[in-house]
Amino acid sequence: MNEEHAQEPTTTQPQLLIPQLKPLYDWAEPFTWLLIRLTVGLMLLPHGIPKLLEGVEATAAKALTRRGIEAAEPLAVVLILLETVGGLCVALGLFTRFFAAAITIEMAVIAYHHLPKFGWTGPGYEYPLMWGLIMLAVALRGGGPFSIDRRIGKEL
Repeated sequence: MNEEHAQEPTTTQPQLLIPQLKPLYDWAEPFTWLLIRLTVGLMLLPHGIPKLLEGVEATAAKALTRRGIEAAEPLAVVLILLETVGGLCVALGLFTRFFAAAITIEMAVIAYHHLPKFGWTGPGYEYPLMWGLIMLAVALRGGGPFSIDRRIGKEL
């Protein structure tokens, strides 16, 4: 193919249908990542806090052993840590990439254990898959402009 005719990717933004909204979008853009981070981090707490309150043995039995996952008690500690401390850290933007990556792995394991079930009426893989993919995006993007990582000037 001739280099003259090679298509270069466009880097321009699409034109807005309502150009008057541009100032709003420009103002809101830095806050969108904060909204996503807060949502995915805080949404883990209702899953982690009951596990924390029930304890390691009960969490191991309910969440892991009944699914045939061995080394249940050490893994229960990991689950509790990720779904409480990890969720809070993602929400705050502290050690964001580390915890988001670890939670991505957790969600991949949970999704795998729900295969091939899919659906809103019973436990299926779509919910943990969605949260895992969002956490993967957070891990790749980092904490963003309104994060403790940014404030301290260091991140993974």
